[in-house]
Amino acid sequence: MSTIPSAECPDLPEPPYYAVIFSSVRSGDDRGYVAMAARMVTLARAQPGFLGIETVREGQVGITVSYWRDLGSIAAWKAHAEHAIAQRLGHERWYERYEVRVARVERAYSMGK
Repeated sequence: MSTIPSAECPDLPEPPYYAVIFSSVRSGDDRGYVAMAARMVTLARAQPGFLGIETVREGQVGITVSYWRDLGSIAAWKAHAEHAIAQRLGHERWYERYEVRVARVERAYSMGK
């Protein structure tokens, strides 16, 4: 599985917090995708309530999990003007299908920090 090295295993606060899980199947049309994906990570990191991101992709299938302090932060990110453009292009060009799930993280533990 390939990863985006700058977006691996973020240090997160103690729960509770929220995870937005974006699972996707790419269409194969890569026009502008890499630049937009990088811009979205940069932009998300600057948003109030953003806690971290993890991304993996194998071939056309990918999973990105972004972590947020609260539901209001997630709603603000979804409504952000540049993010809305990326969403529209995803519908029109980049994704054959996707699923978005929002989950509250109640417990978390790790190894090797």
